[in-house]
Amino acid sequence: MPSGVRLQFQTESESVGIDLLVTRMTGQSKASVNLEYEDHLLEVEVTRGNSIVLDSSTKEGYRVERGNSEVVWFQELGSELKNLQVWLPHNAFVELRSLHVDNKASLARYSDSRPRWVHYGSSISHCMEAQMPAETWPAVAARRLHFSLINMGFGGQCHLDPFVARSIRDLDAELISLKVGINIVNMDSLRERVFVPLLNGFLDTIRERHRTTPLVLCSPIYCPSAETQSGPTIPNEDGKFITVEGFDALRQGCLTLERIRTLIEEVVDVRKNQGDLNLYYMNGLELFGSSDADDLPDDLHPNPAGYIRIGERFAEKVRETGLFS
Repeated sequence: MPSGVRLQFQTESESVGIDLLVTRMTGQSKASVNLEYEDHLLEVEVTRGNSIVLDSSTKEGYRVERGNSEVVWFQELGSELKNLQVWLPHNAFVELRSLHVDNKASLARYSDSRPRWVHYGSSISHCMEAQMPAETWPAVAARRLHFSLINMGFGGQCHLDPFVARSIRDLDAELISLKVGINIVNMDSLRERVFVPLLNGFLDTIRERHRTTPLVLCSPIYCPSAETQSGPTIPNEDGKFITVEGFDALRQGCLTLERIRTLIEEVVDVRKNQGDLNLYYMNGLELFGSSDADDLPDDLHPNPAGYIRIGERFAEKVRETGLFS
């Protein structure tokens, strides 16, 4: 599901069509495509495509109902030469078939002069619950900061996998941010003994190439059941995410969100004292805290309004560093 993935091109075409086949889970919110240019943000909903239907009677546990591809159109764009960004659906599998412009209209790559921002995070950075692809919180922040975004928000993941650190290291970037911790608690995938050196190793790998690139390390946003209780975290019969109680004798070194925020801040402090002056800590509770809980319908993932607020607050926090105007 290509959160943050977009086509960028230059054309004077008055209409633009995107032919794509989407595959979506039944019951999910709509899939749509955004077109962004200058101060305009347009949206067209995708109404056709494949559906994945959960079905416990099958060996796989689901079945696929096949549909057709669809051309979504943006029209009356004006005849002037313009730089366009087409944001692909963030909440569906996407097969991109073709791009359509008017007859005799030119089509060219344009040079994006904006600073590149590489972000790594979990489903709360993927933002599948956002209203549309250009309103994930990293997209909102990128628009406010005038950055070109590469979003590595991986739903269910973000466990400090070393290959991700190598991928970030090898990308050109003027800003890097890592929003880590929530899924480590949710899956109980790391304990304190392993988390701290793995986080340091992740940062060391990025710093092999990006020695002075501004790097923002964000701790998790508010999640009521995991603030003081260690994971794993699962949805209950009401669709709310709760931590599993019990097993206290086996939980030595297990992480809670309160503890993981403390450890992340300590890692930043130690590294700054060792000379990494372009490393910054951002407390996730300042992006989305307990006072925002009404916009946390499943007690884990924000709703569309919550994601927009996170993006606005993140952009403001980055501006406060004074590194970017």
